[in-house]
Amino acid sequence: MTLYDGMGLLPHFNPDDDREDATVDAAVAALRSALAHADGVLVCTPEYAGALPGAFKNLLEWTVGDASTYRKPIAWINVSGAAAPTGGADAHDSLRKVLGYVGAQIIEAACVRIPLARSDLGADGEIATAALRDQVRDAVMLFTEAIRAQDVSAASA
Repeated sequence: MTLYDGMGLLPHFNPDDDREDATVDAAVAALRSALAHADGVLVCTPEYAGALPGAFKNLLEWTVGDASTYRKPIAWINVSGAAAPTGGADAHDSLRKVLGYVGAQIIEAACVRIPLARSDLGADGEIATAALRDQVRDAVMLFTEAIRAQDVSAASA
């Protein structure tokens, strides 16, 4: 598993800068390369002001113009606060819409919301509650199994 940490390096999306005859920014090229080489993409994003955070939406917009996420298995885990008004549902609706445009394969069984209270976090910021860690692990395992099943299916075709 590789953690992508280049979101802050991406320029603001402008469709005029994403033409076939244009050279994209190096951060965009690196993002697209990482996505193209990934077996799947697991997202954890909060909801911000009833939608996806702007920086993450910007990242997604850079994926629309290329095929790096086409038929790519994608799932999300949301560990939003237990008191969050929608629990991330609005962000997930936005994410689902964008992923539909890019032709991603959403692995529904691995898309989960895990309500988290502050008391569930340890001093290190990690989830301290074993049952919640198990829920995250189970979602990751479902996602991994779906990718493996897809790989086996593709190899036998």
